[in-house]
Amino acid sequence: MTVAERVVILGSTGSVGVNTLNVIEGLSDRFEVVGLAAHRNIDLLEQQVRKHRPRVVGVVDEAQAAELRRRVGDAVRVEGGAGALEQVCTVEPFDLLVVATGGTLSLGPTLTVADRVRRIAIANKELLVMAGELLTKRVRGSGTALLPIDSEHSAIFQCLDGRGRDVKRLYLTGSGGPLRTVPKERFADVTPEEAVNHPKWKMGKKISVDSATMMNKGLEIIEARWLFNVPVDRVQVLVHPEAIVHSMVEFVDGSVIAQLAVPDMRLPIQYAMTYPDRLPSPVASVDFPRVAQLTFEAPDTGKFPCLRLAYEVATQGGTAPCVFNAANEIAVAAFLDHRIRLPEIPVLIEETLARHRCVEGATLDQVLEADRWARQTAEELIGQAARA
Repeated sequence: MTVAERVVILGSTGSVGVNTLNVIEGLSDRFEVVGLAAHRNIDLLEQQVRKHRPRVVGVVDEAQAAELRRRVGDAVRVEGGAGALEQVCTVEPFDLLVVATGGTLSLGPTLTVADRVRRIAIANKELLVMAGELLTKRVRGSGTALLPIDSEHSAIFQCLDGRGRDVKRLYLTGSGGPLRTVPKERFADVTPEEAVNHPKWKMGKKISVDSATMMNKGLEIIEARWLFNVPVDRVQVLVHPEAIVHSMVEFVDGSVIAQLAVPDMRLPIQYAMTYPDRLPSPVASVDFPRVAQLTFEAPDTGKFPCLRLAYEVATQGGTAPCVFNAANEIAVAAFLDHRIRLPEIPVLIEETLARHRCVEGATLDQVLEADRWARQTAEELIGQAARA
């Protein structure tokens, strides 16, 4: 009889977390939920608690944690506050950590358990961008498997199938976002509402703006560098509007292997959770006769300078990628708040990077300090521009 794997999900109320629980419901004989964590959406979290009966739950918002305690009583242990995610990861032993949060909240907890769990399934781009060197060093020294949930990196992982030494090039595909056909000359007039109107998917506002600027592909370049231990100049972005080919790998003999599927996050989530097994899933098959064409084009780095910056900071390493990510988060928030225009996002990132003194081989404290400094500096630059 197979013993169920014990799972902790950080970010269980977000789209990746919800889809992870959906996968677990279909594979209930293989997985047992022992821990869940969220920021403040306790209405959904309460439903998840009652359905999956974890042993510990974390809520970052203290007031919401107190309210959840009132609602669930003694049914589950509820941790609250800034250390809630850390508590969820350390109270109960478990086998699989699913990192579905955005931002920096999950960085410390993930590093804490990196050498204590069997597998980490990661959907948080920022974690690897900020601290890829720290995390991969900790993981590879312990034997813990680090498995990607992002559809592009899952696709590369599936195409590689253990053949990392024979790789010539990794191709990260992307739809091109909502501004793919919009002339660069019109970018200054693009509104937040236009930027978040993705032609294929409904996503959160921040990630939608990242798609509009192609910053999301920039973050994925850095993520791929650490996940697959390849030089950054061997990671190439391709615009693929049909979003059927999720990424590709070219090998030294000239062969290219691609992973194709309908866009559905449940597929990469399930593969990360069940690897190396492939099991039936509710995901629909590709209807090839209805796929009229598969097109690819090189991205325009003049139109989307965040891609150029991503290659530069990935090559520089150290704390530069952390600053790159943090400055972008401040810039996107300012754009959504109508304080800056879309073309100013990469300008603000580049100005912040120009002021940064990069630290090589950074510790966790140095990474967090670089993140704090970059956010403060980017805000100061926005304020200076507004007063000018």
